[in-house]
Amino acid sequence: MNVYICVGSSCHLKGSYDIIQLMKEAIIEHHLEERINLSAAFCLGHCTDGVSVKINDDVVCGVSKNNFQEFFSKEILAKLLA
Repeated sequence: MNVYICVGSSCHLKGSYDIIQLMKEAIIEHHLEERINLSAAFCLGHCTDGVSVKINDDVVCGVSKNNFQEFFSKEILAKLLA
């Protein structure tokens, strides 16, 4: 699974580096280092929608520290286990 977290200006201001750190921790916690390629991306085109995360070809917007666990469960774990 390829995961790209936007680090463009808007997402940076909305906490993308916090999301990167949370993602790294969650990947390690769930032993997914061999299954997830985590990268930064510059502008995924959803600047007004909060931190954007591209998972393979799908973009999820509005990821924050407050909803990260729900996002990770639904968008990462559920898709890996499907």
